[in-house]
Parts: sequence; C-alpha cells; structure tokens
Amino acid sequence: MNLTCKRLIRTGLCLASLLLTTGRLADAADRPNIIYLMLDEWGYFESGHMGHSELLTPNIDRFATEGTRFTNAYAGAPVCGPTRCVLLTGLHTGHTSMRVNDGFSPIREDEPTLASMLSKQGYATGGFGKWGIGGRGTSGVPEKHGFDEFFGYYDQVHAHTFYPQYLIRNSREVPLKGNPGDSFYEGETHAQIEIFKESLRFIRENKDQPFFCYLPWTPPHGLWAIDDDDPSWQLFKDKPWTAGQQTDRDARVYAAFLHLVDRQLGEILALLKDLNIDDNTIVFLCGDNGGQDYFKTAERPHGFFGPNLNPITGKRFRAGKGSLYEGGLKVPYLVRYPGKIEAGAVSDHLLCFQDVMPTLAELTGATSPQSDGLSFLPTLLGKSRQQTHSHLYWEYGNQTAVRMNQWKAMRRGGGDWELYDVSHDTEEKRDIGADHPYILKQLVTYALESHEPVNGGGVYDRKLIEKDRRQAPHNRRPAALKSSK
Repeated sequence: MNLTCKRLIRTGLCLASLLLTTGRLADAADRPNIIYLMLDEWGYFESGHMGHSELLTPNIDRFATEGTRFTNAYAGAPVCGPTRCVLLTGLHTGHTSMRVNDGFSPIREDEPTLASMLSKQGYATGGFGKWGIGGRGTSGVPEKHGFDEFFGYYDQVHAHTFYPQYLIRNSREVPLKGNPGDSFYEGETHAQIEIFKESLRFIRENKDQPFFCYLPWTPPHGLWAIDDDDPSWQLFKDKPWTAGQQTDRDARVYAAFLHLVDRQLGEILALLKDLNIDDNTIVFLCGDNGGQDYFKTAERPHGFFGPNLNPITGKRFRAGKGSLYEGGLKVPYLVRYPGKIEAGAVSDHLLCFQDVMPTLAELTGATSPQSDGLSFLPTLLGKSRQQTHSHLYWEYGNQTAVRMNQWKAMRRGGGDWELYDVSHDTEEKRDIGADHPYILKQLVTYALESHEPVNGGGVYDRKLIEKDRRQAPHNRRPAALKSSK
C-alpha cells in the first residue's frame, strides 16, 4: 500500500472518529497548518533584530516584526537529542525516556509524540532534518511515532557531515549523487539543500489538507561545509575575519549557514503565500539549545559571533551549550500566524519546550497525551487567562536546575546548590542561596519530586546504527554503543 493510500485511509478514519465524538466535522480553519522550524544551536543574539551587526538575517528579522517574540523561552535541554525528546513528547527531562546525547539512543516504541497526536486529527505529518531520538534499528524511529515520512538524518553523528553518501527516508537509505563520503568538505550534493527541497515538496503536496511540517534543520551547527557557488557563501567568503589559525573559513561558513537557512525560511513563507495558505498556517521558529562560543579569540572571548552575548548591553548568559546555566537553555523563539496573533509583539511569558504539546493540542482541538507542559496559546492569541508553571525542571548528566518565577537553582555534580535571581542577574554571577534559604529549599524539593528513573527504548539492529555513524568521516570506527532496554 503506497503512502497516499495510507494517508487517505487514516484521514478517513480520523474524520469518522471526529464525527462520532463531536457530532460535527471541524472546519479546515479550525485546524491550521503547522510548520515548526528549529535551527540547531542558533544563538539567542545571532540575528539582526537582536542587534547583531555581522550576521545577515533579513527574513528572520521580518518574521519577528510579523509575529510574536518570546524573550523568556527555554530549551528542553542544553543539547540536541534530549531537547528534541522534550519537544516531541511534551515531558521534561526528569520524565523523558531518553536523556543522553550519544546520537542514537531511542524513545520507547509506545510513546506518543506531536506527530502521533496530530495524525489522529487528520494531519499529514512530515519531518525533514535531524531526528536525534532514535537511530535506525531502534524503537525510536519517526515512522513509528506518527510521521508519515521523515527525511534526513536519524543519528546525530550522521548529521555531522553535509556531504554524506546517503540520507534516510523512513529508515531506508536515499543515495546522494556524487558524494564519496570520505570528506566533510567535498561532494556534489549538499544534504541541507536536499532536505530543504523535500520540505517544500511536502508543503506543496499537502496544501489542500491540514499538515504538520517539522523542520529540525542542522545548520548553523555541524562541521561547516558549503557549496562553492552557494549565494550565501558568496556573501561571506571574502570577509576579512580572523578567527584563529584554521577556523577563519569555518567562521565564514557559519555566517553563510545562518544566511542560508534565513534564505530558505524566506522561500517557505513565499510559498505559503503562493499557495494561498499563509493566513491558515502558524509558523514556529526557534533554536534547539543555547549557543556555543565557536571561533573565540582574545578580542572575542565570548565566541566570534557572541551567541549568548547581548551586543547592546555587553552582558551575556552564563556558559553555553551543554550547561544548565542560562547560556545553555535560553533560545530565540518566534511565532507567526497572520491575522491571529499580534504582529511585532514581545512577550516575557516563561515557556519551555514541553509546552508545545498542549499548545498544539489546544490549537487543533486534539487531546494532548500526558504532558509536563502548559499551553501558551492564550498568550499567542492575546488572551488574559494564561496558566503559568509553578516551576520548570531540567537534568542533564550530573547537572540539575529548577526555575520558579525569577528564582533559579542550579547544582553540578556533588556540589552545593546555587541560587540566582535571573530577573536581575542574567549572568548568574551572584549566588544568593545563603540569603534566601527557604526559597532554595523549595526549589530543591521541586527537583527531588521531578526526577524519576529512566525507562528507555530498545536497540534492535546495531549494524544499522554503526553504518549511519560511519557516514561522518571522523567516525569511521564503529561506535562503542551502550546497552539499551
């Protein structure tokens, strides 16, 4: 049975179920198209509208004027895999089934996701980019979790190269023409270009029905390689930047990558208008975790492009990717929905990735699976009745963090708990735990209550995992795979 037939049957069953349970068929207008674009390691301040003077992001900047920008948005985790797990399952990292960042570890086969929730509402579901919550040959592959199709990288190590010999579609290999697979920087077919083309195809093919298009794109992260004739590279290839020894070119490619995805965002928005579905499509745009201080020099100690450094005030979020300090968790977060949400609005509503599940459920009339999140749709629509979290919780490796209102507690390893008032101390420089023992005690109690043991997914075929990981030239030797339930 081909994919189209499966979609028709599934959609028919879903609509019949809606009729039986609600007595009426929801209008297409009640079920907007959803595009969720998440850029890998896109830093909080890495865009023109945030004051950056060197990175060129005209479409992102215009997007910010056409939608709502959230100043207080937090990633689900400080690294790629776990943050995707929080986003897709609606659970924080004390409850998720996958909390490591080894590239292949999976969620369980029985777990609901954003896609499986929306699929039950009659949505066509497609994902294009870096999956990260279950390599091939595991219980976590996307086609087992509500996606009609997923094209890109399943394993994050595979995603370290933009010129692999193949990408993956629904667990099957799709060869990329002219890519020998023996270099990060050489090949005929650039993976991001192919992923983008498939993203557009999915939108075109599903313009006449509600669709969920999930775009966890790899740039600007990765081992930086771009086609010599790419127009974004042409803008930056001759920049007189000195980022230190061999990293000059990488810094230029990083800037070109950000312009590349900005350019592709512009093409997606233009396509929505061409297809006359712009007004019925909500588009989310965010980073996946905090920025990293790449290409830092003595003159630029916060990273060449200062992803966590406010170019206006000179203050920066502490640390970066991999840390539960603000620099590892604060992300840019923009939402555009023409005629439905206020253009140019700025909100300080405190949200985290687990909130996306109940938000999309409320938006589409779906029933949300059990979630640690709260819908922020009221804030998007300018309503006054917005629920707020009693606290937010994160764990990663030997780190734990809790936020309650303006207070944030942090613990590393077996060290003492620290307490910060992040409303005034965005750099987390002053530990005030000794001044507020009762607040710290409450946050520690929340932390203890929020953690439960990991109940992970299963690995069925290690050879497939190892094959995909060897696509990255630096990983030719088989990985030492951990055992998994």
